[in-house]
Amino acid sequence: MDVELTDKGYLHLPADLARQRFPSDTLVALVRGPELWLLPTRGAAAGGLLLKQRNSAGDRSVLIWELLPPGTAPGPRPAFWDAGTGALRVAIADE
Repeated sequence: MDVELTDKGYLHLPADLARQRFPSDTLVALVRGPELWLLPTRGAAAGGLLLKQRNSAGDRSVLIWELLPPGTAPGPRPAFWDAGTGALRVAIADE
């Protein structure tokens, strides 16, 4: 699956992915080597970043530019759900 990193520093997630993996619309984001890991939280009271609805289809966005390494290019990024870590792992390093 792909997610989209915008030139404004937002990460866009498709509605189905957001609904399935981030049902509380909150997450914690960590940079781990060449990847960005997104881990769901148990709601706004747990802290973290808020996924905002960006269109009527239910796609979500989260502002993450402060976490990205300098020079990270915008564009589509491959991502996969890692059940072992409970994280959506997004490739951020250019190959």
